[in-house]
Amino acid sequence: MALHHRTAVVMSGGMDSSTLLWQLLDEGDECLTVTVDYGQRHRKEIEAAQQMAAICDVPHRLVNVAALSQHLTGSALTDDVDVPHGHYAEESMRATVVPNRNMILLAVAGGVAVANGCDRIATAVHAGDHFVYPDCRPQFIESCSATLAIATESFGDVTIHAPFVNITKAEIAARGEVLGVPWAKTWTCYEGGDIHCGRCATCVERLEAFDLAGVTEPTEYADSYSWRQVVASPPESVNG
Repeated sequence: MALHHRTAVVMSGGMDSSTLLWQLLDEGDECLTVTVDYGQRHRKEIEAAQQMAAICDVPHRLVNVAALSQHLTGSALTDDVDVPHGHYAEESMRATVVPNRNMILLAVAGGVAVANGCDRIATAVHAGDHFVYPDCRPQFIESCSATLAIATESFGDVTIHAPFVNITKAEIAARGEVLGVPWAKTWTCYEGGDIHCGRCATCVERLEAFDLAGVTEPTEYADSYSWRQVVASPPESVNG
């Protein structure tokens, strides 16, 4: 008999975390979703996260630590800094790093998990995040999971589940398509406008992922063409 889990899913409202939620429910997990309001400028992701939970009829916990944004300065996601456009491998994309963000999100989700009787938390970090974000890499997830298990010992023994950490965003798109994720209701863009901009790195990555997966992207973009020029000649990785 398959072992099912009660899982707290870190939910941003984007295509990755939405696919993760759909996948875990398909696998038989009992889920709740956790969204952390850390003062991010692109507020539409919070609305999308709430909508994803509602579609799946699972509990949603919105944790407000927005005051943190006053101290997480210098990031285009929390501060008055222009969101860079282009490829994730560009040096300029360091401006999208929120200091220690995943440690913060996982710590909050870990507390919510224990309080709600969950035995694990799930995060949708994936291989495409490794270029820019050190807290999306396998060694961080492994270390954080071990620490969380110690911190919650005898109070739930919570660990971190990151099934996408070694796969690409295109593979996530393919999985989500099979699972029936409502793509047009997810939110990815860092600009946070009325529609996706199509030019910021996360929009470029999303459009490329759907193209590589052979999946029709139903989402409206202000610019749905220039991403092809960006990915045709990506710069060298910020890690060399």
